[in-house]
Amino acid sequence: MSFHMMTGANGYQAYRRTQIETAPPEQLILMLYDGAIRFARNGRRALESGDRQKAHENLTRAQDVISELIGSLDMEAGGELAANLYQLYRYIYQRLVQANVRKSVEPIDEVIRLVSELREGWYEGVIQGKAHAAADRRSEG
Repeated sequence: MSFHMMTGANGYQAYRRTQIETAPPEQLILMLYDGAIRFARNGRRALESGDRQKAHENLTRAQDVISELIGSLDMEAGGELAANLYQLYRYIYQRLVQANVRKSVEPIDEVIRLVSELREGWYEGVIQGKAHAAADRRSEG
């Protein structure tokens, strides 16, 4: 591998790390949803093509992302919403485990649908809500 290729890859990794470290918390949740969807889709494609090892790696990474989402919940401040999300995340995690053990795409499809709905709700409710609030504050000033 050439020096240029190595620094390019390392530069990209550093850029991604900085992007993650400096992102506001609500943006991090969006990034986690995106990652879970991406890994689940990659795992599904790998299963369909018969690459069981690649499927396992991607489904395990999707499980890691869901674990990260579980860990991000503030059960005290979040009340009933956090409790409901906890139950849903646990269910999604279990479906990923089932997909991995059974080498089945059906649970993956359900995971992709559920996480996509969560992502859409988060984007509309939190990300766009903050943008509208900021625009309202600017128009008042």
